Amino acid sequence: MPNSAPQMSEQDLVAAVKEAQKQAYAPYSNFPVGAVIRTASGAVYSGCNVENASYPEGTCAEAGAIANMVMQGDRDIAEIYVIGNGDGLVSPCGGCRQRIREFSNPNTTIHICGPEGVRKVLTISELLPYSFGPEHLAPKQAG
Repeated sequence: MPNSAPQMSEQDLVAAVKEAQKQAYAPYSNFPVGAVIRTASGAVYSGCNVENASYPEGTCAEAGAIANMVMQGDRDIAEIYVIGNGDGLVSPCGGCRQRIREFSNPNTTIHICGPEGVRKVLTISELLPYSFGPEHLAPKQAG
């Protein structure tokens, strides 16, 4: 269910992504990841990674948050927060970058977080330059 609290602050969204990370099911990698999306409408959706014994069949946190968003009828990601542990940046994998791109616009921002909070903020164009998106499949107008 979306959280449509009045304009959550960055601090609130970081707290929400940390809560999403706590729900991760990562018994094989021991690498829990959380994701939180705020849409253009202001609704907030979360997801976490879910692994299983057949490794390639797991689900990324970003994919879970996007599925949650789509299930509720939302389609426009304004910003997404992703969190993982460790010293390096835990940015979305290639598949999730494409999933984010599907529902983003040039102003969509990706907040890459660690335990201490936001580490880096990128636009979708910086995260996935020269991307392929829905507009590439739009029928061409004759004329």
